[in-house]
Amino acid sequence: MSHRGAATRSALLDAAAHVFRTVGFARAGVSEVVEHAGASVGSLYHHFTGKADLYMALYEDYQQRQQERTHQAVSRGRAQGESDPTRLMYTAARAYLDGAIDERATTLLFFSGDGPPGFESQLRERLREWTDRNVALFRKADEPVDEALLMVVSGAMLVAVTEVVRRGDADARRLADDITSLLSRLEPRDRRERTG
Repeated sequence: MSHRGAATRSALLDAAAHVFRTVGFARAGVSEVVEHAGASVGSLYHHFTGKADLYMALYEDYQQRQQERTHQAVSRGRAQGESDPTRLMYTAARAYLDGAIDERATTLLFFSGDGPPGFESQLRERLREWTDRNVALFRKADEPVDEALLMVVSGAMLVAVTEVVRRGDADARRLADDITSLLSRLEPRDRRERTG
């Protein structure tokens, strides 16, 4: 993609984020997005298949940033000597919550329930992917995987994100502290308990 094409794509995404946050996905029109971007309808359809594709591209960008945040947090934890996969999972969860708070307006866009048809299933699929990455943490540490624990933490994270982004910054961070503290008390069941 040319520099000009990349700039147009970026302007369209920025405009879409603004319009979707302002009027909601359902009420937003492609014409509003291109007007806000200073682009043409043709350029939008050159880069995207329509409004839903714009929304999904915004979500993919957001998820990429969140994944990078959690990866960096886990890497920092490992560099500081942490090897317990459960604690690393909670470190990643906290980084995800912090990212959701830092990007509150964008996060609300995806957790408001006002997205394209099928988006809720995309959120659930991403939750499964997060769970799969946590399974990999346990396997890398040669620890038994407690699927029930991973499901509880993953489900709690979906609800936690929805709640923390609806609060003011200080209250959201306190709630994130409380959630992380509660989650960190959950420990994998002993391997003997699972087999017995």
